[in-house]
Amino acid sequence: MQLLLLFATGLVAGFVDSIAGGGGLITLPVLLSLGLDPKKALGTNKLQATCGSGSAAWHYAHAKTVPLKDCGRGFVFSLIGAALGTMAVQRLDPTALKRAIPALLIVVALIVLFRPQLGNTDAPPRIPRLWFDVLFGLGIGFYDGFFGPGTGTFWAMAYVMFLGFNLTKATGYSKVVNFASNLSSLAFFFFSGNIYFAAGIVMGAGQILGAKLGSRMVITRGTKFIRPIFITVVVAIALKLLLYPT
Repeated sequence: MQLLLLFATGLVAGFVDSIAGGGGLITLPVLLSLGLDPKKALGTNKLQATCGSGSAAWHYAHAKTVPLKDCGRGFVFSLIGAALGTMAVQRLDPTALKRAIPALLIVVALIVLFRPQLGNTDAPPRIPRLWFDVLFGLGIGFYDGFFGPGTGTFWAMAYVMFLGFNLTKATGYSKVVNFASNLSSLAFFFFSGNIYFAAGIVMGAGQILGAKLGSRMVITRGTKFIRPIFITVVVAIALKLLLYPT
């Protein structure tokens, strides 16, 4: 029964995460409820999340929503940023970040809600692509390794606001670079022995299927499908961090 629960959790989280991010809101509480040590729960969560983001990235690339060659530099800097963030969290207290992120997420939700045309079509970029890949690859990658909730959301909004991508394209790109930061953090948990592989693999199988279904929905239905789910997930993450910050 626990394995079925884990698979179903991964399936739902993979579907939601491939569309708007925030799958960790679903998966991590389930892992903790099964009695896993917090560090092992975080490591196991990274394993299954890596399966989901990898599956979503592949499906977006296969549908030609994302040309993988265009993601190489962002992928590398996201890897590096996440490695730095994972090392930093072992030495620094993330409490201040936990307090600031909900407010930032609410701002993101309000922007998307009150600017209904945002991300409907491509727009001219506001900064050069090199700057974007370096600054946001290191910055959001660091955030994912250091804290994590809402990483996919921040990536999607960055692509829309600074490179002018439509929301469908931004969602696809966000999965590729999020896959990089997940991989980087996963390596640290692997070498420290903080992964429960049975749970992670079962949830990962659910994530792979859920991400496939979610990415197909985005590809076929586009921005109008993404927007309400995106806003709902962003608000849910913010409320979770406000009400249950630990």
